[in-house]
Amino acid sequence: MTKSRLLALVTALALLLAIPTAVFAQRVPPHVFVGSVTLDGATVADGAAVTAWIDDEQVASTHASGGTYSLVVDQADAVYAGKTVSFKVSGANAAETAEWLQGGGDELNLVAQTGSGSGGGDGEKGDAGAKGAQGPKGSTGSAGPVGPAGPAGADGKAGAAGKAGTAGAAGSDGAAGPAGPAGAAGADGGGGALGVIALIIGIVALVAAGAAFMTGRRA
Repeated sequence: MTKSRLLALVTALALLLAIPTAVFAQRVPPHVFVGSVTLDGATVADGAAVTAWIDDEQVASTHASGGTYSLVVDQADAVYAGKTVSFKVSGANAAETAEWLQGGGDELNLVAQTGSGSGGGDGEKGDAGAKGAQGPKGSTGSAGPVGPAGPAGADGKAGAAGKAGTAGAAGSDGAAGPAGPAGAAGADGGGGALGVIALIIGIVALVAAGAAFMTGRRA
């Protein structure tokens, strides 16, 4: 249904309801709504329910056809003037609303989303649960395999020279050396006779000293 056709339908319904006839002499003209209907971003299938609500009470219903709807909200015995009219498509809330007017006629395209129906509020948050006991300590894992040997390191620098050691103990006496060669023969002369005389004098002196010693002991 094109926009021009929708507007024409709204105008026709408004004029029809505004004609002062005997049928409407004792009743208030209703408010008529027409337009397209989509649910979850797609045009609704034929037969989808479209309902109008005032003060959380359903006041009118119809079925979509060809992706459009036409809904007459009659005031009847209630007083709807100035109240907000909301809509549902297959039970899902439409985003659009309108104010009910006596003899009103509006083109209102309804867009609804599944899961947008009215529901209870969020429940009160429960208390946090008690902390559980600490679990037992796990067993020690097995040792891993020995890693491969690393590459040989580079040669280190030469160390500094050590301190000099203490002096060793004196060694034992060595073996006697061999006899020296014989001395040269002395020169001939009076030296030999003088030696003999000196020896005799010495013997005499020794004998005299011994005699004197013996004499002294006897005295």
